[in-house]
Amino acid sequence: MAKQRIDWIMTDTPGIMFENSPVGRLKKEVWDMNEAQLDKVLEEYGIPAESELGKAGTYIQNTPRAHLIEKRRKNDIVFVPIGCTENHGLHANSGLDTFMCTQILEGVRRYTAKKGREINLAFPPLNYGGHPYHHIGMPGTINMPHEVVVETLIYMMVGLWNDGFRKIILVNNHGHLWMLESAIQEFCKRFQLPGIFRTLEWHRAVREFFIPNDKPDSLDTTFIHADECETSVALLLFKEMVDMSAAQDKWGESLLPDGHFDRSVEPLRRPHRWSEGEGQASIEMANNREGVVGTPTISDARKAKRPIVAILKYLTLVNDEILDAFPSGKVPPVEKTTLRTEEEMAPYLKEPFSDGWKSVYEIPARGVFAKL
Repeated sequence: MAKQRIDWIMTDTPGIMFENSPVGRLKKEVWDMNEAQLDKVLEEYGIPAESELGKAGTYIQNTPRAHLIEKRRKNDIVFVPIGCTENHGLHANSGLDTFMCTQILEGVRRYTAKKGREINLAFPPLNYGGHPYHHIGMPGTINMPHEVVVETLIYMMVGLWNDGFRKIILVNNHGHLWMLESAIQEFCKRFQLPGIFRTLEWHRAVREFFIPNDKPDSLDTTFIHADECETSVALLLFKEMVDMSAAQDKWGESLLPDGHFDRSVEPLRRPHRWSEGEGQASIEMANNREGVVGTPTISDARKAKRPIVAILKYLTLVNDEILDAFPSGKVPPVEKTTLRTEEEMAPYLKEPFSDGWKSVYEIPARGVFAKL
């Protein structure tokens, strides 16, 4: 049997390469853009712009239902921004993680609307969020228990699925990814519903663009927390929420030799994700009361353009590829993705309130993971 070969697209920066796939080719296109091209893409997505959380017709919750149904019949994918409330230093807002996701997704909504494939957005379900242990005790960081986060997400997904949104994408900007993964896995085990269910950390999805390189708009440090990377993105997307006169630099303290645990977007290919252990580094209350790990004082909105263009274009690709494979109203084959039958699921897969439709809240429990 021949060995499997991976076809790589190389770049001008050692260590940075992209898989020769639609995703990798998209990234390489952004990698090679000059600043004028980056600005053109940002303009197409309407970046920067005021928050649309209170703008009618932009989110499920602020759109008249008649209009919402019309939009869903064209595109039943819903993107859900996931953030938290967390101390990001004196210079930044504690809702930074949430606003990063909403501002990015709002740009994707504006762009896809112009293309006739407008994505649906749901309000952030986690205004506080879960947190890793090393954030414990920090003022401004509000830590919800694991089970609260997971159960909130599970029943949010059930409600969206019942309303005809059978493709649910959780876009994350915070250090509680394992809770989002747990929610998706438990949702599927508990309810066994066909659909597309995905979570992605947007910055990790385009991690290559957070690695320092020789481009004039390059970041100088890799992504950690409330640092140059996060602050530069905030300055591009919502600069009014940032006060650079209050910025402070502070690095973390490692208690064991470095090289084992990677940084936030896994740029260094180390053996451990940052979330795979505790005790090897100081908690924030002991060493980082500034709420910062890195150098936000060197932040610049210009440095954020390339990673933001990359995620805007990637999320657009996600939307297009799902819709091409499963147009609105269609889901992956029931009997290939669940232990239910097509006949059993037929009434639940109909459009809400259409003839013969049944609410998912009526569906019989199935399997050992179903809650009684």
